[in-house]
Amino acid sequence: MQGTASVERRETVGNSWNAAVMSGFTRDTKRYGDKLVYEALGSKWRRYHDTHCRCGLNWVTEHAEPAGFTVVRSGTGWVALTGPGLTDGVDESALTADVLWEAVTGKPSAGWVEAVRVVDRGEAIAGDRAATGVAGVQRRARRPEAEPGPVTDKQLKYLTTLVGKVGRERFNTAFDAVVQGTEIAPRGDGERTGQALRRLTRAAARKLITVLAGP
Repeated sequence: MQGTASVERRETVGNSWNAAVMSGFTRDTKRYGDKLVYEALGSKWRRYHDTHCRCGLNWVTEHAEPAGFTVVRSGTGWVALTGPGLTDGVDESALTADVLWEAVTGKPSAGWVEAVRVVDRGEAIAGDRAATGVAGVQRRARRPEAEPGPVTDKQLKYLTTLVGKVGRERFNTAFDAVVQGTEIAPRGDGERTGQALRRLTRAAARKLITVLAGP
């Protein structure tokens, strides 16, 4: 991330692992089952949103969810998120919140790498620890590689609104750029907007939203 965001996120390192204190990637079987989640500190991400986007809307419902992220659980001052590029199909040795930053702020991110916090609630080990070493590698090797999911209804609704705002020509250009290098075919001659959008994956839809919502 850039500017103020980078500084603030660096300052959180070394603080309490409590989700109410800082944002970060977490594995906690009691709270989330087998899911890897990103616990976002609400006050921090609201400040990022207000500083860079300034749309006055809710950053979770109006930016994060339409971009394909799912709220797994929320509490006082924080929200746990999953989604493509954030916790789905990612390299856990080099995790970043870049995709969430770009969706919420509309700005490019420099990539601040974070470790996974594993909350061990067993009697043998108290507190939290970083998921590193042989055990972490073995666990990641056993987990099946995440498959890209189809575009969500919220993404479709948001994209339809964006297309109406930016126009067909800009949409066509952005669509073909986003799907380049993927298994998704470019926009076909005479293909309706809705048909093209329904062929997207969640990850591709998120990228298209970022492009169309940008300046």
